Amino acid sequence: MCIDCRPGRRAFATLLAAGAGMAVLAACAPSEPSGSVSAGHTPSPTTGTTLPTTDPASVSPSPASPESSVAAPPSSAMSAQHSLSDPTSPWVLVNKHRPLEPPQFAPADLVQPGIRLAVGGEAALLNSTTAAAAEKLFAAAAAEGVIMALASGYRSYSTQAATYNGYVGSMGQAGADHASARPGHSEHQTGWSFDISDGGGACSFQPCFAGQPAATWAAGNAHKYGFVVRYPLQFHEITGYYYESWHLRYIGVEAATDMVQRGISTLEEYFGLEAAPDYL
Repeated sequence: MCIDCRPGRRAFATLLAAGAGMAVLAACAPSEPSGSVSAGHTPSPTTGTTLPTTDPASVSPSPASPESSVAAPPSSAMSAQHSLSDPTSPWVLVNKHRPLEPPQFAPADLVQPGIRLAVGGEAALLNSTTAAAAEKLFAAAAAEGVIMALASGYRSYSTQAATYNGYVGSMGQAGADHASARPGHSEHQTGWSFDISDGGGACSFQPCFAGQPAATWAAGNAHKYGFVVRYPLQFHEITGYYYESWHLRYIGVEAATDMVQRGISTLEEYFGLEAAPDYL
């Protein structure tokens, strides 16, 4: 079983305790699988504007080849379609092939959700749509006796740049690309994603977190509130990131539920996009 560890996460522990806390964490990124683990409904008026499917980055069926007919991605059957490139869209797809446009995008509606926090500063913020959905998610978990805490939310371009450049300085760009997302390539910059912990720090950002009640409950219930586990186990050759049981991404209740019902694990597959294991 291939479970990742982001190199250098423990080395950043002292940095994470200062200032914005977890805000200096590297955006979720893969490292070598032999290590221990490390490392994004109805849109609100300011976050998720529905766009026509004629948007070049919107979902569209895969072209058919002469030899065989290629089915459209399941997302094409959804009642509403959203842009895959607009960072204010709940369906924006950010990976190693698809940087944010503009690269220094910052959500205009960042808020601090009314949930248990394990961080402060910018890392405690989410866009307003994600924050509202997170409040429902956390409340539902608490009602079943499961404690969750927000372990890392929004990360600004400048925070991501500082973290990534630190890795470049210590291990070179090739090494940095396996330890931190490049600036402008992190889902955390969109406000649509966040990391969870169990509130006490047990197994945080480690392989064993997958067995913690917070992670197992989220894996089975997050879709009811519009979230998916963005980087599932053994799909790193598609997503570009090793398993992160703590990283949740908001895409809306209808889409998240549709993914679960159809047994689709990654957003790349769901939206009919190419795999992005490495930077172009």
